[in-house]
Order: sequence, then C-alpha cells, then structure tokens
Amino acid sequence: MSHPLLADAQAKMKKAVDFTLHEFASIHTGKATPAMVEGVMVEAYGSQMRLKECAAIMTPDTRMIQIQPWDASLVKAIEKAIQTANLGFNPQVDGKIVRIPLPDMSRERRHEFVKTASKFAEDGRVHVRNVRRDILEAVKRGKFPEDETKRLEKDIQAATDKSIKDINDHFAAKEKELLAV
Repeated sequence: MSHPLLADAQAKMKKAVDFTLHEFASIHTGKATPAMVEGVMVEAYGSQMRLKECAAIMTPDTRMIQIQPWDASLVKAIEKAIQTANLGFNPQVDGKIVRIPLPDMSRERRHEFVKTASKFAEDGRVHVRNVRRDILEAVKRGKFPEDETKRLEKDIQAATDKSIKDINDHFAAKEKELLAV
C-alpha cells in the first residue's frame, strides 16, 4: 500500500512534469500545432478570452494554422490579437477564417527555442526538487518508525529521479525536433 505522503509527492511531481511538457508544446518547431496560438488573449464581447474559447483552431498541414471563430464578427479581433501577441506570425484574414502561414525558421531562431526549452526543463526540475524537499520535511515531522522513514525517503527519491528523467527525456526529444531541419 502506498503511503499518503508518497502519493502526494508523486501527484505533485506528475503535475510539474505535465506543466513542463505543456510549456514544451508551446514552443514552435516549424510544425504547426494549435497549442502555438490557443492561449492568445482576444478582445471579445468587452472582455479578454483565450483564442481556444472563441474559435476552432486547426492545422490543415504542417506549415499552416487555420482559425475559424465561432462568431464571424471576431475575425478582426483575432487577427489583431495574434499580431500583438508577438509570436512572429503574420495572420491573413480570408473571409470568416484567419490563416497563419508559418515562416521557415532560421538556425539562430531554432537555437533560441532550444534555450527556451532548456529554461522550461530547468524550471520543471527545480519544481520537482522543491516537491521532494517539502515532502521529506513532512516525513521528518511525521515521526514515523525509522524503517518506514527510510523506505519513504527512498521511494520519494525514486519518484524524484523518475520525474526528472521524464523531463530530461522530453527535453532531449524537443531539442532534437527543434534542431532537425
């Protein structure tokens, strides 16, 4: 049976890994994905909405993002939001649809993205280690029998190692994807 502190540590570490992978998804590799624009904030109906809340986002091919607003009156607002988000995209309005052709990436730009991914990976690893520290402090405060404490510390370290390995593996894959021409 899993100890509640170990289960808590694993859940928090999984969250840190998942967040890091989501951050990786936001880095554009030259292949179009909806994640590249879904978080863009659009001025709609007098308030700010995320793009994915007011439009369908599709990728008809690897070099194009296509956005179809639920309400055609939002086309101009979506175009403006994408321009002001500074993603390096040049949206084109085509009737009720906004198309975003992806520019080819320069070598420098690819290396910038690798640096960004590296920072996301490090932030994720730091978060995992902070979870480990907090849970180990809780174990010490818990005044468990010595053998249980030792087993918990070992299991928490194993969960930490697994989470950091997950982040490192995904970072290596992202780096390879970014540098592939």
